[in-house]
Amino acid sequence: MAAPLELSCWGGGWGLPSIHSESLVVMAYAKFSGAPLKVSFIDNTWRGSRGDVPILTTEDNTVSQPAKILNFLRKQKYNADYELSAKQGADTLAYIALLEEKLLPAVLHTFWVESDNYFTVTKPWFASRIPFPLSLILPGRMSRGALNRILLTRGEPPLYRVQEVEAQIYRDAKECLNLLSNRLGTSQFFFGDTPSTLDAYVFGFLAPLYKVRFPKVQLQEHLKQLSNLCRFCDDILDSYFRLSLGDG
Repeated sequence: MAAPLELSCWGGGWGLPSIHSESLVVMAYAKFSGAPLKVSFIDNTWRGSRGDVPILTTEDNTVSQPAKILNFLRKQKYNADYELSAKQGADTLAYIALLEEKLLPAVLHTFWVESDNYFTVTKPWFASRIPFPLSLILPGRMSRGALNRILLTRGEPPLYRVQEVEAQIYRDAKECLNLLSNRLGTSQFFFGDTPSTLDAYVFGFLAPLYKVRFPKVQLQEHLKQLSNLCRFCDDILDSYFRLSLGDG
């Protein structure tokens, strides 16, 4: 009998199983590949000390980071990319790199750096799920980590202040969304009728941007103009998560 697989991740709200992109990537991939995960949502009894979530735990392994978790699941024969061609596999890697370079900085900025969003939505939501006194410390640490990650994606010296790159971050993200919309077209998923790793990543990055109600929504407004990407998120939520959703 296979060892049980337990995923510790941030929970949901706004009609999402998780509002955390990296948790959503793993949750969606597990649904697509049939991996039997037991999902444990972090609450105020959490004993972790950092925000390095999601975490996959088995009898003798602990794996964090979406790419490493997905690779582990593939080794356990839970493979959502089984039917992809070599070219589609290469395209998957290229698109994931594009998402992480061009879209992720804007998602992080929307949640963790834009002050109105952070203080009215992000910080209260995460703090309510973290035990005291860590709830006073960890959201700020996660915000600083997000800012450092954004600045690192700019990739060239000197290290900019975020205000200097904010406009470019959102321009890049909008271009990325347009490219994804054009690539998806009228298809159900990015490689036809069956969801794959790329669909898990796109869903994980887009769904929180699409559903969470923020006071500052410039990228959300752009996404909502791309009806096929919104339909893509809605279809995955309805087909794979409808029975497990709570408002978190």
